[in-house]
Amino acid sequence: MNTQIAMTHEPRLTLALRGLLNTQRVASLGTLGDDGQAFVSMVPFAIDASSGSLVIHVSGLAAHTRNLECRPRVSLLVMQAEVANEAVHALARVTLDGMASVLKVDSQPWASGRAAYLARFPEVAYMTQLGDFRFVAIAVTAARQVAGFGAARSMDAEELAQVLRQSA
Repeated sequence: MNTQIAMTHEPRLTLALRGLLNTQRVASLGTLGDDGQAFVSMVPFAIDASSGSLVIHVSGLAAHTRNLECRPRVSLLVMQAEVANEAVHALARVTLDGMASVLKVDSQPWASGRAAYLARFPEVAYMTQLGDFRFVAIAVTAARQVAGFGAARSMDAEELAQVLRQSA
C-alpha cells in the first residue's frame, strides 16, 4: 500500500518572513503625535499566534503609548541585523501597518498576549506587575516585505494573519 503524506508548499518569501519575525525581537514603532509629527521608537515584540497579531508591552508614560492610544494606526519596521562588511541595502526587512489596541487586563486576549510576550521575554515577568505598563495588540493590516535585491512583495491582512498564526 502506497501512502503519501500531503505537504503544503510554502513560498520562499513566506519562509523568509516567518524566519525574520521569529529571529528579530525588536521593531521600530511609528506613531503620530498630537501635532501630527511622526514619532519612531524601539519596542520589543512578540507574536500571538492565537490571534494572529503582534504584542508589545509599553509604559503609559511613553510618548508612543499616548500616541497609539489616541491614534491607533501604527507602523512597525522589523529588520535583519546588520553584518559587518555586507551590503546594507539588501538587508531583509518588513514594514507592517496595523491597528493598535490596548488589551483589557485579565481578559482572554490579555492573557494570550501576556503568555506570548513572556514566552519570548521571560526575564521581564516582573514588569507585567507594574501598574503603568500595558499589553497592546497590533492587528496587522498590510505589509511590504523586502527579502533582498529583487525580492519584494506587498501582503494583505489575511495573508499576514496566516503567517503570524503559524509563527512563534
